Amino acid sequence: MKKVIVILCIGFVLFASCSKEEDLTEAIQTVNPVTNKQPTGSSSNDILSDKKFKSMVVEVVYVAGFEPTSTSINNFVSFLEARAHKPNGINIVLRSIPSPGNSPYTNEEIVAIEDANRTKYNTSDEIAVWAFFADGASANNTSTGVVLGTAYRNTSFVIYEQTIQGLSNSPFKPNRSVLETTVITHEFGHIFGLTNLGTALQSDHEDGEHPKHCNVNTCLMFWSAETGSGIEGMVSGGSAPQLDAQCIADLRANGGK
Repeated sequence: MKKVIVILCIGFVLFASCSKEEDLTEAIQTVNPVTNKQPTGSSSNDILSDKKFKSMVVEVVYVAGFEPTSTSINNFVSFLEARAHKPNGINIVLRSIPSPGNSPYTNEEIVAIEDANRTKYNTSDEIAVWAFFADGASANNTSTGVVLGTAYRNTSFVIYEQTIQGLSNSPFKPNRSVLETTVITHEFGHIFGLTNLGTALQSDHEDGEHPKHCNVNTCLMFWSAETGSGIEGMVSGGSAPQLDAQCIADLRANGGK
């Protein structure tokens, strides 16, 4: 039997508490979408610190039937609050869109979906993040590996929710909320600039064989979180893995908690 490797990708721009909606007319007058279309990790200090942005809004967009669990969203917010200085709050806005109908999705199609549907962009004191939960698989899947998520811009990531649902909530498979939480927070770790992706290392803990990942095997940013056996091992205790002390030290040196 072939062993299936599950991959959480770091994407780059080179390949390319809930609230009511704000008034879009006012938002359009004050935003500059270009600032949200930069390389992954390049806005790590803006996300972690409160020097420029006092609050954060995360626009979570999903295809109907592929909404992340409320537990996963709550865990995600807790992860952000534990590491980012945002005294005016972190706001999650959830909404659904019709299926784009392009599965499996190429990197270019994921970017196009964001560009066509995103409504939240940075303003003078609030940084905006886009998260898309797809109703299909990544076109980068192979017969031996599947992609679960990709952080592909400084404030953008995609979660291949259909794939996650197929790998969870059945006998001998991870709990769905635990797997979602692991993928979401791992990808946002890359948006935070981990590991050595915009947030400078305070110690030598980048895995030489797996760049931009931590070499501590219990850390959320360890490379084996990208493999089927690695994911299962890291969530076997019934909870998502956490950032290790070295990754946390990196984030604190870059303005985080």
